[in-house]
Amino acid sequence: MDIKKIGVIGAGQMGNGIAQVAAQSGFTIVINDIAEEFIEKGMKTINKNLDRGVKKGRITEEQKNEVLSRISTTTEMAEFSDADLVIEAAPENVELKTQIFRELDRITPAHAILATNTSSISITLIASVTRRPEKVIGMHFMNPVPVMKLIEVIRGIATDDETTATIVELSEALGKTPVEVNDSPGFVANRVLLPMLNEAMYAVYEGIATPEAVDSVMKLGMNHPMGPLALADLIGLDTCLHIMEVLYEGFSDTKYRPCPLLKKMVAAGYLGRKTGRGFYTYE
Repeated sequence: MDIKKIGVIGAGQMGNGIAQVAAQSGFTIVINDIAEEFIEKGMKTINKNLDRGVKKGRITEEQKNEVLSRISTTTEMAEFSDADLVIEAAPENVELKTQIFRELDRITPAHAILATNTSSISITLIASVTRRPEKVIGMHFMNPVPVMKLIEVIRGIATDDETTATIVELSEALGKTPVEVNDSPGFVANRVLLPMLNEAMYAVYEGIATPEAVDSVMKLGMNHPMGPLALADLIGLDTCLHIMEVLYEGFSDTKYRPCPLLKKMVAAGYLGRKTGRGFYTYE
């Protein structure tokens, strides 16, 4: 592995978490987003997380400052002209992601690996818009990134062994556990998780139980740390809907049909924690 400079596209909850973990692991990081306000919000989150680490004695104030010194920010993708790896963590939209990868393919050096944090979109499709499909790969981090250990490492049809080995090694250097899977709608994590969340929504939609009751059953009966509806709110109901649509379209199977209640809530702007209202209300 010869990765020194890592670019991160997107300063949202996934992007800032990826940047923080990589900077804490000693890598030089450049965070990119479309507006300074998003970057500022992302950096505030990183600062808050690091301050929490200092308060709990996990890191020192000096170590916190060292981590922050490794992170720079930009609204210009041209800053990735010397990056060894770029990890895209933009919203889960296929048109947006393919547009970003076309631009990255043009800007970044020929040796650079282009990774996507997509939770469901085909790696093969994203790679097809570049001239280096063998160097395009999925790195699906779990939320919250600084806490969760798993990275799904997803090979597209053209991803080569060298790229995969490099990303597996990098994932371990970040203190994560990489699990290799092949390209398929939803990969493994969301192909298993999202239908469960969707079924929990159907239980509410059909009047079987309240959100609180559904979550209590799964926490107390199945020993889940968080109920499926609270988890859906944390993920973002718009993201949940998008993943269910990818599964539904990808497999043409009615068992993946998104719950009508989910569609209605997204249409109303009730997206979960990020908007203050989903299956629960948040301050």
